[in-house]
Amino acid sequence: MNQWIEELQTELLNGQVLTDTADRVSYSFDASFGEYLPEAVVQAKTKEDVIHVMKIANRHHISVAPRGQGTCLSGGPLPVKGGIVLDMSQWPEKIDVRPDDLIAIVSPGTITASINKKLESYGLMYPPDPSSAHVATIGGNLAENSGGPRGLKYGVTKDYVIGLEVVTPEGKVIRTGGQTIKNVTGFDLTKLLIGSEGTLGIITEAVLKLIPKPPAAQTIMAVFDDVESAGKAISKTLTSGILPAKMEFMDQASIGAVERYQPSGLPVDAAALLIIELDGHQEAVTKEAADVEAVMNELGATHVTVPATQAEAARIWEARKLVSPAIAAIKPTKVSEDATVPRSQIAPMMEKLQRIKEKYHVELVVFGHAGDGNLHPNILCDKRDTEEMKRVEQAVEEIFQAALELGGTLSGEHGIGTMKAPFMEQELGNVGVEMMKRIKDSWDPNGIMNPAKMFPEHNQRLVLRHE
Repeated sequence: MNQWIEELQTELLNGQVLTDTADRVSYSFDASFGEYLPEAVVQAKTKEDVIHVMKIANRHHISVAPRGQGTCLSGGPLPVKGGIVLDMSQWPEKIDVRPDDLIAIVSPGTITASINKKLESYGLMYPPDPSSAHVATIGGNLAENSGGPRGLKYGVTKDYVIGLEVVTPEGKVIRTGGQTIKNVTGFDLTKLLIGSEGTLGIITEAVLKLIPKPPAAQTIMAVFDDVESAGKAISKTLTSGILPAKMEFMDQASIGAVERYQPSGLPVDAAALLIIELDGHQEAVTKEAADVEAVMNELGATHVTVPATQAEAARIWEARKLVSPAIAAIKPTKVSEDATVPRSQIAPMMEKLQRIKEKYHVELVVFGHAGDGNLHPNILCDKRDTEEMKRVEQAVEEIFQAALELGGTLSGEHGIGTMKAPFMEQELGNVGVEMMKRIKDSWDPNGIMNPAKMFPEHNQRLVLRHE
């Protein structure tokens, strides 16, 4: 046994350090691609556990890959260089609500959906709502700066974090930000750490900003015969003085997949669906709903549904949530991306995606958060088919290039991880990447924090298959 593993075991409880092959294999993958076997897994449950691990790892130059529930779609928690997987999902849940300050102090292992469940009795809300909120930990959301449907109106994770407790790669503890909404003391290290994908340190506590929960909400579903009209309806709505909480898009393939998977009453002959949610005070919501319905009709919607009850609205949103499991049932492998473009470029992006689909003969399904341009092109394939996967790799590369050509970005919410690292320079340029590397090197001089993430290695390229 390695000396550093023996040192790990000296101060951790029996069973917290896992070295059996079966245990290590279960931590070798996430929801993306690639499998990398760690040499050890540590299930951290306290700040002291993390300090102990980081001091030993830094002294022996052992890489550490922090991990939540493993729902990451970009390879964020993969132990590419072996070493230690630091499992934060076993950390006891803590949600300390302070309603008078409109904050909650949470532990990294807390399931994200549990936060809003706890806030219900206070009439408060934590807005970020990634689709995996019912299983993902808040620590993972912080590392990836997760988004979700409500990102259109309310923003993403970084917009609701005002303070952090972090263990550095050397095993020291720092606090960033604080418990006040306004804080301009020094560099904003809180924002730097959110979305850093575990490459700078380990988050052990977070102070979240809360808002009052809107008293009313209204769902609207609009059906379109062509994607271009749906795109124009999105732009028209957002420039008419209305800001929906959610504005979701489904293409014909995703509609059909849901109806085959679990019939939900969606119009299978529609080219596109827009599902919109307005929230706020009842009078304002009622007025905005009428305005949105008028915009949809003006821009060519063939049918507009305004549910009269919460149950009817819930059925529509349930159908939207079924897209991922529905398309996953079509083929064994699902490559899920989140290329994001300016709102005005949604229709041109859809045209590019159609050409990519035809060029590489791949099964491509598109849905996502249309209101902020965050599309989810999903390619359905079989990773056992080497020839097909080569075409998929080429298609994914062109999807990224298409987004960048339209003024977009590689990722709206999934993160860079291993999947998109080869394309970072295309978006940021050599100097941009180099400046980020300087930050990384200053925080982590021994290079142990989640190596081989975000930054492209020499001649690295996208590979979704075994070579």
